[in-house]
Amino acid sequence: MTIRLLGRTEIRHLAKELDFRPRKAFGQNFVHDANTVRRIVSASGVNRHDHVLEVGPGLGSLTLALLDRGAKVTAVEIDPVLFHQLPKTVADHSHSEVHRLNVINKDVLTVTGEEEGLEEPPTAVVANLPYNIAVPAILHLLATFPTVRTVMVMVQAEVAERLAAEPGGKDYGVPSAKVRFYGKVRRHGMVSPTVFWPIPRVYSGLVRLDRYEESPWPVEAGFRDQVFELIDIAFAQRRKTSRNAFAEWAGSGNESAERLLSASIDPSRRGETLSIADFVRLLQRSGTWPPQAPETAGDSGDDEHVHAF
Repeated sequence: MTIRLLGRTEIRHLAKELDFRPRKAFGQNFVHDANTVRRIVSASGVNRHDHVLEVGPGLGSLTLALLDRGAKVTAVEIDPVLFHQLPKTVADHSHSEVHRLNVINKDVLTVTGEEEGLEEPPTAVVANLPYNIAVPAILHLLATFPTVRTVMVMVQAEVAERLAAEPGGKDYGVPSAKVRFYGKVRRHGMVSPTVFWPIPRVYSGLVRLDRYEESPWPVEAGFRDQVFELIDIAFAQRRKTSRNAFAEWAGSGNESAERLLSASIDPSRRGETLSIADFVRLLQRSGTWPPQAPETAGDSGDDEHVHAF
């Protein structure tokens, strides 16, 4: 059965019924254009086999479009008023599809997948992300849910440019490098402010990340954290050469240059020219990974790893 999507009039009507005013603290700007949400869902590639994690569903525009695609949706909504309203809106517009919706009243940055009691792990993230938490939310969800294969988000145009920037470009920075630890990133065009209520002062951009089918490097949290530390060091002072930027991490004297050269990185290069593969190689050839565990009597040498989902 076709689900009725929300339009401008219905968005305003819903807000009036709830006596609701969008809150800047939550970055609330609601999409009221059906073609835009269809475009996002189509670009995400999700289908009836997917369990989609949606962040900040708001009044339900994108949620309804995801359900119309046949996907199961877990929506994470921090606003208690919108949390209680979303199932009612879905029921009113789809009649029989509300059983495929699960709504969680929580800050997305605290979602673990275990405390929320998800019946099955998510396979995709599709969201109109609040601008103020966009990058932390993406990185948190990718780290928390290794089952997520696709991330399709609408973010502020400036954030979209940073996420999709290539090494050496003016927009390339910490977010650009860190998201590439997980997969390939590409832009999917711009979105006009006029499709939102209230109308923001900036354009939005669509960005899609596809996780590597087989990661080119280790995916353990400890390894990721050390790579991310190197990324943070490299961009802390962008104008420094890599040799100088990594001096404190590598040690005194010429050790910084030696470590860089061992990773096939010219010490005179600056951080904004280094790819995620460069950062990974730098760690792998530095001799600090894997960490050396202290020897203990009776140690079998076997490691036990527990992963959420």
